[in-house]
Amino acid sequence: MPYHRQHSALDSSGISSSDEDSSPVSSRPISPVLPTYTYRRLIDRIDSRIESGDNWFSLEFFPPRTAAGAVNLTARFDRMRQGQPLFCDVTWHPGGDPGSNKPTSSTTIASTLCNYSGIETMLHITCCNQTKSQITAHLKRAKHLGIKNILALRGDPVDGDDWQNNEDGFNYATDLVHHIRETFGNYFVICVAGYPTGHPECQSYEEDLWHLKAKVDAGADFVITQLFFKAEIFLKFLRDCRAIGIKCPVIPGILPIQGYQSLRHIVKLSKLEVPQEIIDAIHPIKDNDEAIRNFGIDQAVKMGHHLLKSGEVLGFHLYTLNREVASIQILKRLGLWCEEPRRSLPWQTTANHARCCEDVRPIFWRARPKSYVLRTSDWDEFPNGRWGDSSSASFGELKDYYLFYLKSKAPRDEQLQMWKPALTCEQDVWDVFHRYITSEPYENGVKVTKIPWEDGELTLETSLIKDQLAAINKRGALTINSQPRINCAPSTDPAVGWGNPGGYIFQKAYLEFFVSKSKVQCLKRILPEYPQVNYHILNANGEADYTNCDELQPIAVTWGVFPGKEIIQPTVVDPVAFKAWKDEAFGLWLKPWAELYDVGSRSRDIIQHFHDNYYLVNLVDNDFPEETILWEIVDRMLTMASQREDDEEENSVKRSRVKLDG
Repeated sequence: MPYHRQHSALDSSGISSSDEDSSPVSSRPISPVLPTYTYRRLIDRIDSRIESGDNWFSLEFFPPRTAAGAVNLTARFDRMRQGQPLFCDVTWHPGGDPGSNKPTSSTTIASTLCNYSGIETMLHITCCNQTKSQITAHLKRAKHLGIKNILALRGDPVDGDDWQNNEDGFNYATDLVHHIRETFGNYFVICVAGYPTGHPECQSYEEDLWHLKAKVDAGADFVITQLFFKAEIFLKFLRDCRAIGIKCPVIPGILPIQGYQSLRHIVKLSKLEVPQEIIDAIHPIKDNDEAIRNFGIDQAVKMGHHLLKSGEVLGFHLYTLNREVASIQILKRLGLWCEEPRRSLPWQTTANHARCCEDVRPIFWRARPKSYVLRTSDWDEFPNGRWGDSSSASFGELKDYYLFYLKSKAPRDEQLQMWKPALTCEQDVWDVFHRYITSEPYENGVKVTKIPWEDGELTLETSLIKDQLAAINKRGALTINSQPRINCAPSTDPAVGWGNPGGYIFQKAYLEFFVSKSKVQCLKRILPEYPQVNYHILNANGEADYTNCDELQPIAVTWGVFPGKEIIQPTVVDPVAFKAWKDEAFGLWLKPWAELYDVGSRSRDIIQHFHDNYYLVNLVDNDFPEETILWEIVDRMLTMASQREDDEEENSVKRSRVKLDG
C-alpha cells in the first residue's frame, strides 16, 4: 500500500493520517520513515465529526444543460471548495445521458468534482429506466474514475409519468443497495434518502420509516433527508428513526427558497405541503425575486440555528440549486463556512482516493493543477516523500484543450478585451503581461485578470514579488510562474503557509519566463558567473536545450519542517517534467490566445511569432538563506540585450552614413 500523510487542513479531500506502518510499493525512490497516508472513507469521517462534536456541511449540485454551463459550474466548484465542504454530491438526470462522457453528464461532472476540483464526491444513481447491467456498468465507471460514494435512489420517471415495473432492473432503492453491496463489497460508501414527512407514494409515514430501515439494513451507511420546512419535522423524524433501530447518521437536507416559481416546481415534484405561514409570507413578494431570495436565506438560517441548538444535529446537506451566493451566505451566517482555509500542500490536491499518497509535484503546473491531474491520470502510483529519478516519468499528451475543466473561466469576448482586440508589435504583448502583474487597467477601464497560463488573479504569494515581476515583464521577460525566496516562515503564514500549524516553510527563489532569442544569448553569457543558480532553457521545437541541471535528478524548491515529521518537499524542478510542460506552455500561445484573431491577421502573426521564436527559461536560486540574485541576473540580461540593440542601431546608422558619403 502506498504511503499517505495526514492532510487534516483540508477535509474536503478525504485524506487523513494514520500512524500505522505500511510497506511502500512505488516505482520511485521514497523515504522509508515517512508517516503513513490513508484514505478515510466518508462514513468514517462523518462518524468522527459526530464523535468529536464538530459541525460540517455538504452541498448538492445538478449537471448543467450546456458545455458552457459545465465550465461555469467547475469554476463554482473551485470557489465553493474554499469553504471546505465535507463532501458534495451530483444528481442523476435520466433524461441527460447521465452515465456518458459528455461534459454535461452526471458522471462527468462528478468525476470533475472529485479529480479536478479536489472535493470528496458522491454520485446519485437511480433505478429509473435502467437495467441491472446498465447500472452495474455505471457503477464500474464511477469506480474507475475514483468516485467512492453513491446515493442510491429509486428515482422518478421522466416527465412525471407513473412508475413502471422494470423486470430487468430494480424497482426499489433497497434492491439497488443490495446489488451495490453484493457486487462491489465495501468499495462504495452508500447513502440513501429519507423522507421526514413520509414518501408521497407510501401508504403511511410509519410504513415509510420501515422502508428506510430496510435500506439501511441492506447496507446503506447513512441517510440524507428530503427537504422540509420546519426544524421540528426533522427532529421528530430523527427520533422516530432511532426508535425503530436506525442508528446510522441521518443528515438533514435543507433547500433554501430561491424563487416563487421554483418553489412551486419543487413542491410539485416532491409532493410536499408548504406551511401556511410560508405561503402567507412569500405571496405578497412573489414577483420580487430578490425579496424571495432574502426570505429563503433567512428561513434556512433560522431553521439551521434551531437544528444546531437542539444538540441532535451537527451537519447539514444544502441543496444549492447550483446557486453560489445564497448558499455561501447561509453557511456563513450559520458559522459553517471556513473563513480561513489552509492548504494541506502548496498545490491543489485531488480527492481521488488513488492519489491520496501523492505529496510531490513539479512546480511548472502550479497554476494549472487540473491539467497536471489529467496528464498523469494513467499513472499507477504517485510520488510520495520524494520525486526520485525522473527517468520513469511519463506525461500524457495534452491534446484535449477542448475539455471543459481545462477551459478558461473567461469567455472569448472577455479574453479579447483583456489580451487586446488588436496587436501591432511585441511590446503590445509585453504590456498585457505587465498589466496583469500590476492590475493597471487600460484606458477603457478593462483590467487583465487572467493570462493563458494563469486563469486567475495574482496569489498572495506572488504579490510578495509583484514590483520585481512588473519591472521585468515591462522589459520583455514574460513571467508565467514564480515563487519568492522564503526562509523559515510559519506554516500558518497567509501567503506562503501550508500544512498543519507548528511547522516552518522554506522556498528557493524561482522564476519561469518567456524571452526572445537575443535576450537568451545575453543570459547564456551571464549565467556562468552565478554557479549557485540552476537554469534550463528550451524553445518550442526542443532543438534548443541548455541547462546546468542533472539530466534526471530533480531540485527541491519548496519544503516544510513539521513537529515529529520528516522534512516534506512537495514542489520540485524536474528536467524531464519541464520538457513535458514546455509543450503545454508554448501551446497556450496558440490556444487560446492566437485563436482569438483571424487567420492571417497581424495580431495572430504576432502571437505565432512568440510561439515560434521565444524561449522558455526557468531559474532556481539555491542560496535561499540570502536575498535572491535572480532579479540581478534578469536585469543584467535585459540591460545587455538593450545595449546590444542600441549598438546595432547605431552601427546601422553609421553604415547608412558611409553609403551616403560614398
